Amino acid sequence: MIKAFRVAYRLCHVLLLFAVAFLDFTFRLWLWGKAGSIPARARWLKFWAGNFRRALHVEAHFEGRPPVHGILACNHLSYIDIIVLGSLHPLVFVSKSEVASWPVIGPLTRCAGTLYIVRQQRTDVVRLGHEMVKVVEAGVVVTLFLEGTSSDGAQVLPFRSSLLGPAEEHHWPVTGAWIHYSLSDGSVADEVCYWRDMTFGPHLFNLLSKKRIEAFVSFGPTLHGEKDRKEMARELHTQVCGLKNSYLARKNPGELSVK
Repeated sequence: MIKAFRVAYRLCHVLLLFAVAFLDFTFRLWLWGKAGSIPARARWLKFWAGNFRRALHVEAHFEGRPPVHGILACNHLSYIDIIVLGSLHPLVFVSKSEVASWPVIGPLTRCAGTLYIVRQQRTDVVRLGHEMVKVVEAGVVVTLFLEGTSSDGAQVLPFRSSLLGPAEEHHWPVTGAWIHYSLSDGSVADEVCYWRDMTFGPHLFNLLSKKRIEAFVSFGPTLHGEKDRKEMARELHTQVCGLKNSYLARKNPGELSVK
């Protein structure tokens, strides 16, 4: 009974936030001619991602500094990765094209200026690269999930290098990040992570029933210099694995900053 009430209350809260966020985008950005501004959309996402994160009762801990230029590469566990990372710093995300049609999440990502890639078309990487250049030149960091899919977090999957082509060409700085979740009343792998053949609706309803979710984000040092995309992918993967191993060795969230 308590869980049912919790789900109903939080669902109403999330839907209300969705409606207000969309109205805010319409009146504060679109009607004022700011919808074409990449930085304005990234700031809009930061503000509303924070509201959605709190509505889902996700408490974010972080260590290190998020990048202010270039590329952020992070492991990928769930759709709430976007809410957590987006609430910490203005970002533009690259996502699979299917996300644009998801309920609740889809419209928000479109308003936020998310760059979508059609994974079934190899040549779409070229088009996406041009879009990434516009974002970085506008002073906003592009966030990539280089594993190419989400997982249960047991290991960091190999990083694909194709999306790092623009970083190689333009010598952008790249930064790795590792994200992880903690759940006191359930399984992170089965109830927070969104992978395998899970479907969005049931997963979200179950997520809304949780008392609290803790998210931990560790940012690594920024990589500079002229590197080819494959070398960058290997170094970023090594860095993210190192961030994971370092955290697991310490396992002391009290040392992390909280936001």
